[in-house]
Amino acid sequence: MDGRTLQERDRQALSALQKLRFFPLSVTAGAGCMLVEEGGRQLLDLSAAWGAASLGYAHPALNLAVAEAMASQAGASILSSTNAPAVELAEKLLDLVPGSDDRRVWLGHSGSDANEMVARVVPEATRRPRIMAFSGAYHGGTLGSMSISGHFAQEGVEKHRGLILVPYPDPYRPFGDDPGGGALLAHIEHLLQAEGTGEEVGCFFMEPIQSDGGMIVPPPGFLSRLSDLCRRYGILTVCDEVKVGLGRPGRLHCFEHEGFTPDILVLGKGLGGGLPISAVVGPSRIMDYARAYSMQTLHGNPICASAALAVLSTIKADGLAGNADTVGRVLIEEIMRATSSTECVGDVRGRGLAIGVELVKDGTSEPNPDLARKTVFRAWQLGAVLYSVGMHSNVLELTPPLILTESQAKFAAETIAQAIKDAHMGLVGDDDISDFTGW
Repeated sequence: MDGRTLQERDRQALSALQKLRFFPLSVTAGAGCMLVEEGGRQLLDLSAAWGAASLGYAHPALNLAVAEAMASQAGASILSSTNAPAVELAEKLLDLVPGSDDRRVWLGHSGSDANEMVARVVPEATRRPRIMAFSGAYHGGTLGSMSISGHFAQEGVEKHRGLILVPYPDPYRPFGDDPGGGALLAHIEHLLQAEGTGEEVGCFFMEPIQSDGGMIVPPPGFLSRLSDLCRRYGILTVCDEVKVGLGRPGRLHCFEHEGFTPDILVLGKGLGGGLPISAVVGPSRIMDYARAYSMQTLHGNPICASAALAVLSTIKADGLAGNADTVGRVLIEEIMRATSSTECVGDVRGRGLAIGVELVKDGTSEPNPDLARKTVFRAWQLGAVLYSVGMHSNVLELTPPLILTESQAKFAAETIAQAIKDAHMGLVGDDDISDFTGW
């Protein structure tokens, strides 16, 4: 327009309050798993915009659904009227999510407003004022969702007055030197037994894979045992699958890996394939607690609801959960093979296409956030987009589109291994990343 780059225009026009930048990525187009930068360079997207672009970019099914919804727009809300796409989406979710028949669906814009709604309504509806959650959890960026989160990026935010945070079960860094999680379960039960606390806790928020906390996969059976514990105390289980659900873990729902069914399921990000929509599925005694209790004008709008229906239909029709399982295994195996002699890779973990690569200081388990920052920068230089997460910002997070192919996975592994090697050798300097602070 005036000779300035997109990065220059961005700096002068868009608020820094909403920027989490790791390198100067300027996107002008996208198709499939590829992004096109200003200047025409193509990059393999291994983030899918933090998991939101579940079908990749410009997917025909999503394009068609949105175009048809816009061509005959059935209003813009479910606030004071209903519309067919919103009702059909709710019905579809009730069909896809296991549970009792007496349930309802709440539709929102993001995982943040969905988790905030649950955090508001459960204490009111159950008359139990306390909430339990895990340290490291990032349940959203609104005031209410931040109040029940335990991520370091939200330090200083006032927490829910009844919040109890406990460590997440991390086999790589186990609580009480017990990688199976038994010591942590005993610790949680001890807290519930203390002075009748268990009778005051209305719900326990949990992620079946802790994403922003480090892409941590819990030990087998832990969440099932935790669910049993919660049930004994009458505590509702709230499963936040905003980033790791809907086919990404190699199954439709991540909790299926854990052998339990949550009382309340929270969905977002990939549900809209890149459009803003979230959903909560839960028992009617909670979801119908009060009318007009949690509402925004554009909740349930037919455009985003239509997009979500197309996403769910495509995941099933194209077998994308199975693809995530198959290609995810290839990606993990290839990363492990390519980095087998690399001392700074402490752990490679994940399920399906939700994968974490933990970077440490050579020969130790000490987190290495500087290497992670430089690795994601170098990966961008080499043609791949990924970011770092974790309580120490030292875990490379891979949440690519569910349509990722095996050949793309192999390229991704080679690129990541090369980026780690190059960053370790000092090919990315402090000045290169000085403007890109990440978390």
